Amino acid sequence: MNILILAAGYATRLYPLTLTKAKPLLGVAGKPMIDWVLDNLAPIPNIENVYVVTNNKFAADFQAWADDYGKRQPKMKFKIVNDGSTNDTDKLGAIGDINLVVNRENLVNSDLVVVAGDNLFSESLEEFAKFCEGRAAVLATYDVKDLEAIKKYNSIEVNGEGIITHFEEKPAQPKSTQTGIALYYYSKETVAKFAEYIAEGNNPDQPGRFVQWLYTRIPVHTYEVPGIWFDIGSKETLDEANVIFADVLKNRL
Repeated sequence: MNILILAAGYATRLYPLTLTKAKPLLGVAGKPMIDWVLDNLAPIPNIENVYVVTNNKFAADFQAWADDYGKRQPKMKFKIVNDGSTNDTDKLGAIGDINLVVNRENLVNSDLVVVAGDNLFSESLEEFAKFCEGRAAVLATYDVKDLEAIKKYNSIEVNGEGIITHFEEKPAQPKSTQTGIALYYYSKETVAKFAEYIAEGNNPDQPGRFVQWLYTRIPVHTYEVPGIWFDIGSKETLDEANVIFADVLKNRL
């Protein structure tokens, strides 16, 4: 199994903080956001490689981060993939970046976990990986417990087996408070479908759009992540995350 970390965005809503530092490298409770992601992925057995796709502006910064993190987690092998973009106008989009890495690194022969580098999790994702075994595709979910709040995310509905039956980005009239988050599993057979999605001329941005396209073609299972999941989109939510995850660390002592 390979891991692909999405870290090529420019996070303009967090300017000026992200003018000189990539969003996943911003600190939360004393460590970079991306550390929270990798710390919770580290318990997954049989990880082959961790790919971090980023842009030309921050590729060197992520390489420095990977060199340092690799000393603390020597079992993880990192590769930084520069998508060549320099700003918001020439970026490839999240799905475009996934397709780029799949093709450039020939990832069609292994299962793949894709996760956004700014997703904050409080708990290990080892059980997520176990759940994915034998399935074609899995979308991680989180219950935001608020029909108004979910309008800025996506809303999903599932059948009795937890398979997606409806997926809608930024729903105007959501029926569910369950949202799909930027943590995905794709079997090696499903990984090949990224090329098909792109070839059809579909929107290359927002990784959830691929799921929206995929669930009508193959069964996409869901897995509700344990603990706390947090999405940072502004300076205010960054400040809130610092408080919440400082408490998470305190409770582990």
